[in-house]
Amino acid sequence: MHQEHECGCDCGHDHETEEPTVTLTLEDDTVIECDVVAIFPAGERQYIALLPKEDEDGDVFLYRFTELENDEIDLESIEDDDEYEMVVDAFDELLDNEEFNEME
Repeated sequence: MHQEHECGCDCGHDHETEEPTVTLTLEDDTVIECDVVAIFPAGERQYIALLPKEDEDGDVFLYRFTELENDEIDLESIEDDDEYEMVVDAFDELLDNEEFNEME
C-alpha cells in the first residue's frame, strides 16, 4: 500500500489534487483507490480513515497507520475488537468536532 505523490518536486506532497489518496490491494487482489479522510491518534497509536472513491455507500476503512521513510506508509488491519471500538469512537469524535467547528 502506498500514498500517491505526483508533483515531481520530491516534497512529499501531491500538488495536483486536493485530497491525498492511498491505493489498497485487498486479500483477493482487488485494487481500490481511496481518499484519505483523516489521520488521527487513538490510544498510543496513529490510525487512518480511508474512503473508497468508487463506494456509493460511504463506507470508511480504518487501519493502523505508520509513516515510513520516502513518503511510504504502512497500514495494518485492526484485528482486536476492543481496539477497533476505540478507533471508531476516536474517529466519531473527530467527525463531531469537525462538524462543530464548521458550525462556528
